[in-house]
Amino acid sequence: MAHGASAHDRLTSERYFALVDQGVLQPDDRVELLEGVVVAMAPSNPSHASAIARVDRALRVALGPDAVIRVQLSFVAGATSVPEPDVAVVPGTYADYDERHPTTALVVIEVADTSLAQDRLTKSAIYAAAGVPDYCIVNVRDHVVEVYRRPDAEARRYHELRVHGRGERVALTAFPDASLAVDDLLPGG
Repeated sequence: MAHGASAHDRLTSERYFALVDQGVLQPDDRVELLEGVVVAMAPSNPSHASAIARVDRALRVALGPDAVIRVQLSFVAGATSVPEPDVAVVPGTYADYDERHPTTALVVIEVADTSLAQDRLTKSAIYAAAGVPDYCIVNVRDHVVEVYRRPDAEARRYHELRVHGRGERVALTAFPDASLAVDDLLPGG
């Protein structure tokens, strides 16, 4: 549990959204709910922002216009977690999310520099528990893409990790005909 919060101090996703409705949290506040704790999101530096734009573009090219791709928007990943992944591909159509946030995702991609430890530990557990089949970390610090697969929701962990470097491609479980070039995702290449 983050920051020493007891189980009864942790916020639920419903209470988190109520704080927005009540004006305690503003919709444009750079926060997310992780394991029942409201966590400030780090400001985006140029390489982080560039990588997010690159991931978004690469996914749109690889998956086509019908894929529902969400950039830095809420994903209800469980009763106590509402992360805002850098990029998520969710099932259905854009209209499916006019009245609610997605509760499942086909692919989640986080761009990591200063957030690398949190993305590998806390967010990996959250996304595994939510059953996200492909969780990718675009690791701009080490110039690689870490791909986590085979989620075990009960154990809150992924059973497979593959690290892809420049010159390689990342396959996507939910989209067997699509893949992403690592070079297209990393800045400076």
